[in-house]
Amino acid sequence: MTNPDTGSEMEQKVARAARMLDCEGKAPGLEELAASVGYSPAHLQRVFKRVTGLSPAAFARAIREERAVAALEQGGRVTDAIYIAGYESPARFYEAMQKRLGMTPSAWRKGGAGVRIGWQIIDTALGPVLLAATSKGLCRLAFGEGERDLQARFPNAELVLNGIPAQLAENVQRQIEQPSTAAEFPLDTGGTPFQQRVWQQLRAIPAGETRSYAEIAAAVGNPRASRAVGGANGANPVAVIVPCHRVIAADGSLGGYAWGEAIKRELLRREARAAQ
Repeated sequence: MTNPDTGSEMEQKVARAARMLDCEGKAPGLEELAASVGYSPAHLQRVFKRVTGLSPAAFARAIREERAVAALEQGGRVTDAIYIAGYESPARFYEAMQKRLGMTPSAWRKGGAGVRIGWQIIDTALGPVLLAATSKGLCRLAFGEGERDLQARFPNAELVLNGIPAQLAENVQRQIEQPSTAAEFPLDTGGTPFQQRVWQQLRAIPAGETRSYAEIAAAVGNPRASRAVGGANGANPVAVIVPCHRVIAADGSLGGYAWGEAIKRELLRREARAAQ
């Protein structure tokens, strides 16, 4: 009987499968991936999602979407982005982009042109918070920011003051005041496949617990990517909802936080107290 793989061996096999999915053209199917690493399709599906936070199929889609976004951000035509990203048809491309970005590909390329973003400032015990959302979900939640910051992020979008549904604003405020509360919010955050995997892992950290950058890097299938994990944390556009404050340095110190060490410390203190 074959001995089961150690955690390290499993992560290496998942990383090998991930590299196969990060390819030009059509990605290999689950059976081909599984055979290449010596797993059954069902077992690979299970461990791949455990390590990366995404199924192999979702990972492959995220890779294609990242290529499409990169092509659009470089000012390319939408038709070019379709083929650069490896989509089989324009219909598939538009469907994927609208689900992921909450806006059409051309609007993404033009800095949010034609997209309506509701926003408002809400008061919390941790200070004022900028809250912004498209029709798809939250696109920005940041301590101490205002309209000018939102305009810089989405220069061509239609910004609507007080355009956030009252219930959404109340739920977000409750989540900030009581960060140990488990709640799901629709998000429209974009992000690269790596950032998405990191953010998925962050949302899986239970309130009252923390993880190191190295632990998150291992969880997303790239143990050497601690620095990149730090970059993904810093790029998180929705504070608290994606709890990047739960990631600390290996020596137990707080590490960085985009919205200030004092807020990070207070969020962690509240969560630890609630978990007791």
